[in-house]
Amino acid sequence: MFKVLLVGCGNMGYAMLEGWLKSGRLAPSDVFVVEPSSDLRSRAAALGAATGASAAEPPADAEPRLVIFAVKPQVIRDVTADYRRLGNGSTVFLSVAAGTPVRTFEEILGAETPVVRCMPNTPAAIGKGMMVVFSTERVPASERTFIKDLLSASGAVATIEDEGLMDAVTAVSGSGPAYVFHFIESLTAAAETAGLPAQTAKLLAMQTVLGAASLAAESPHDPAELRRQVTSPNGTTAAALSVLMGDDRLKKLLTEAVEAARARSVELGK
Repeated sequence: MFKVLLVGCGNMGYAMLEGWLKSGRLAPSDVFVVEPSSDLRSRAAALGAATGASAAEPPADAEPRLVIFAVKPQVIRDVTADYRRLGNGSTVFLSVAAGTPVRTFEEILGAETPVVRCMPNTPAAIGKGMMVVFSTERVPASERTFIKDLLSASGAVATIEDEGLMDAVTAVSGSGPAYVFHFIESLTAAAETAGLPAQTAKLLAMQTVLGAASLAAESPHDPAELRRQVTSPNGTTAAALSVLMGDDRLKKLLTEAVEAARARSVELGK
């Protein structure tokens, strides 16, 4: 019998499924995928997983170790209700729906249900994601370890003990890739304005961000020290940083952006 019931196999669900199977953390027989879209269901089936179009299709006597909801927040209540029969038992429920608090799942599934919230981000699709996890006290240590191992197939995993911090997590790493993509867009446009051909400008912007992030991740020095190392007094980098860092311009802008995202995450959770 399968161990993991994956509900929803869009971009995030498929990325997780592919990571589990390619890494060998799970075998195809360990997973059952529920996905109403025939195209997305076929994609999952091509990886070897059993699939179904609705909650009625997994075997009625199945008691999976883990149910993962990889669906949009707008439909999470309706989708969760379809699995009420598995609540208040040993099955752990994990949700990647942004802004949906633990209490929502406990209201629908039962107060004794073990629940985990996870905020992943889109680089999980290439195994470079950031997954942040909050688990209730009802989730056994063995299941926390199992979940962390599964999620690590898609990137780095961090744990928080206060669910209230999940809104900040959403604003930083959940939404963060979009900020970086926009930075690449903006740096590309600036490079073109400076006279570089479009393709060269795009390559320089993307590779510079990739290389700098990789260096920051692998270096023993923190980002502030790396910045200082590349900044010669009165040089070109110093001239540019005087614009970005003057009056804490970039820091203030990012702080405002993160707060706007955090506040919206709070609203979605009400």
